[in-house]
Amino acid sequence: MTQLLQVDNLVVEYGRRNPLRAVDGVSLSVRAGEVLALVGESGCGKSSTARAVVGMEKPAGGEVSYHGQVVPPLGMRTRAQELTAMQMVFQDPNSSLNPRKRLGAQIEDGIAAARKRGSQSATAPEWLQAVGLPADLIDRYPHQLSGGQRQRVAIARSIAARPDLIVADEPISALDASSQAAVAAMMRRLCLDAGAGMLFISHDLSVVRLIADRTAVMYRGRIVESGRTQTVWQDPVHPYTKALLSAIPKADGKGMLPAAPAAEAPVEWTRQMPEALERV
Repeated sequence: MTQLLQVDNLVVEYGRRNPLRAVDGVSLSVRAGEVLALVGESGCGKSSTARAVVGMEKPAGGEVSYHGQVVPPLGMRTRAQELTAMQMVFQDPNSSLNPRKRLGAQIEDGIAAARKRGSQSATAPEWLQAVGLPADLIDRYPHQLSGGQRQRVAIARSIAARPDLIVADEPISALDASSQAAVAAMMRRLCLDAGAGMLFISHDLSVVRLIADRTAVMYRGRIVESGRTQTVWQDPVHPYTKALLSAIPKADGKGMLPAAPAAEAPVEWTRQMPEALERV
């Protein structure tokens, strides 16, 4: 499979004096036709990694490559046309939707990006239907929709650009629990039908198990375990991975992540265990 994304020893820091290191030497890759899930608790560095991948954060170290070319930080200039084939879906749809533009026009922006690269794309009403929304919403504005509907529109707009790589940062967190798995599965289908790859960031391991080919577990800014999803699920090696899996809610109400895992085992959990990494 074609290698789309390569991240090598990525470091992201915030602040100049006594900088906070949010991402500490992360390496990962995404190939065409696969979904890589990046999982972990809030604050572990998942979103910072995603923002650095698409150029929204300037790395303090390491390198992000897309199709073998280094991804430059976003600036005031228009992004290179070839980079529009990498799209991001944000956790908050309000971060990407223009409140003053009708939904149809916003999806048309994605379609136009696809056409500029010579790719065919469906119409705005068809994309709305593809994400489970009525086609007649094209004349509505974002504020006229619920949060879950706005997130579906944001997904439609990103996929309408016919990307070969989607970076999805907690894309289903704004949806109600009953539709999260269905929307995640829909994203996988739309992505893989086009032969694209996806970096899917989530804290919901039950959804990740359904849609991800490979899973990387992130803790304190580092990837502590990675491999085929079923392998990580059935035979976790790192203590933090085991804790995450044991925290999945169960019918009897059991399943809860330790209140302060870092305080209980800071050395063991932070150490990168060779046998837990890249078990392909």
